[in-house]
Amino acid sequence: MTLFSQKKIKPKWAAFFSAILAVALIIPILHPLRSAAQQSPAIQFVSPAWLAEHTSDPKVHVLDVRINPLEYIGGHIPGAVHIADNTFRGPNGRLPIQYWELDKLQSLFVKAGINSSDQVVVYSDGANILGSTMTAYLLERSGHAKVAVLDGGLKGYKDAGFSLTKEFPQYADGNFTLKDDASIRVSLDEVRNLIGKSEITFIDPRPPALYAGEIDLFIRNGHIPGAKNIPWQSFTIGEDNLHQLKSLDEIKAILAKRGITPEDNIIVTCSTGREATLQYVALKHLLGYPKVRIYEGSWTEYSSQPDLPIATGQDPELV
Repeated sequence: MTLFSQKKIKPKWAAFFSAILAVALIIPILHPLRSAAQQSPAIQFVSPAWLAEHTSDPKVHVLDVRINPLEYIGGHIPGAVHIADNTFRGPNGRLPIQYWELDKLQSLFVKAGINSSDQVVVYSDGANILGSTMTAYLLERSGHAKVAVLDGGLKGYKDAGFSLTKEFPQYADGNFTLKDDASIRVSLDEVRNLIGKSEITFIDPRPPALYAGEIDLFIRNGHIPGAKNIPWQSFTIGEDNLHQLKSLDEIKAILAKRGITPEDNIIVTCSTGREATLQYVALKHLLGYPKVRIYEGSWTEYSSQPDLPIATGQDPELV
């Protein structure tokens, strides 16, 4: 005889035990979902001190993505492999500077020596951080689980007192296996159907003059109607080091002033799909906004479609 059958259970206790039983049945179902989320790719920012401490770690693979190889040859972080960020893009038969097809991206990461289990750290130098965030985005897009950007870039590393080397690392081809994640990007057809939808927030991180259509650069000039202009430089500390981010509280304040919240369904679009990667990484991975995607074709593709609407003029809420 069970405990429950020894005595008639009052209705309120019956409801209580039913609720406990329901939770017990649901928890095993939810657990695998939590585990899957914990294993999903996540892009982090690491400090120069962290990277200096791990340059000899065989599981940490450093990529120097500066465009000019002579800069790498003149001095780089110990163990860093050079692969210029513009290596990952080219013409696609219709448009210039588009991300290469999947098999070519996999080949490039293999040739850069990346193994599937590696912690990859990306850095650059010079005018901006965008080559680093673009490469990190492409690694996430390709299903790599452990990706980081060096906060402050090469300048921050040198300013922290850490030494560079001119020695080239010796390494074999990696065993990187690409697993395409189409969920983090949108196509032209998707954008076409989302223009003017109140539930979609477009962010355009280009310079204000390009956003406004004041520079005659593209086939047609301007921006996607309704897009909010938040120049990518506003997420960094500025000219002192365009590779170093502001604090997350400062970035949150910028977004709050523009009415952008974690609940928004966000698409970041720029000129060529490169500028968008900084705000994508900051919003999705550093701030944890769950619904952020990139329109990779960006204005290069959008402006070439004569049927799509264009808006011009400065963003009146630009901060």
